[in-house]
Amino acid sequence: MEITGQKLPWLNENHPNYKRWKRARKLSIARGSFVKSIIEKTITPEGIKVLDIGSGEGGTAKVLSENNFVVSSDLSKTRLQRQQQFNLTFARVCCNINSLPFKKASFNLIILQDVIEHLQNANNLPDKLYSLLEHDGVIYLSTPNRFSLFNIISDPHWGLPLLSLFRRKTIKRYFLTLFRKDDVIRNDVAELFSLHKIEKLFSQKFELKLFTNHSVSELFNGNEGIVWSDFHIKLIRILRNLKLDKLVKKIANDKKGFINNFFTPTFYLILKKK
Repeated sequence: MEITGQKLPWLNENHPNYKRWKRARKLSIARGSFVKSIIEKTITPEGIKVLDIGSGEGGTAKVLSENNFVVSSDLSKTRLQRQQQFNLTFARVCCNINSLPFKKASFNLIILQDVIEHLQNANNLPDKLYSLLEHDGVIYLSTPNRFSLFNIISDPHWGLPLLSLFRRKTIKRYFLTLFRKDDVIRNDVAELFSLHKIEKLFSQKFELKLFTNHSVSELFNGNEGIVWSDFHIKLIRILRNLKLDKLVKKIANDKKGFINNFFTPTFYLILKKK
């Protein structure tokens, strides 16, 4: 259930995370363009049916709606109402991910952008998404890496060290209870995934492909739709100033090995239906 009125944390100017969330909202279209740049490496995003789950500000839905039929789905009525800024070039549906009102094989592409870590239980998600996709359908999935050194130093949601390693119950019981009491009632507190956990969850029904190389190239080429936390923005600036961006590009790869398991801050994946 959505927290209503002035209690919406992401619109509360007094919330410690407000500036980070505000920056992310402003980059909505840039984020959508980045998502499209990855999708284009697998399928042609034209004349297809798209479901954007947890669509937020609607930037990705807007970008993809130019040549496609897009359904923007979110459990927040407030977020869906805010998407009116895009002149409603796509359909909007307010619903929970567990009660999506669509028939089987309804979509060619499903967007799951920084959503899975907020779900209470993702165990049934692969089956649900598999049934909604046509036989050649794909999923775009992005989510922060639980074991990334950079996320351990500064958690992507709270900006504090070590929190990325903890489970949701622990974060709510200790950190939120002591330091962010107003957030304790939230049902969407993030619990991050490791690459191993994502593989275990999806690999029976989907082929997984990482796009770390592409994301790193886009990041150092000035794409603003990839990072918005103060820590990561400062880190990118430092790497550029030290002329280390070329080294990072060289080290980055799309293999399911050490670099992506323990350094890559966010996983960008395409899951292709088997």
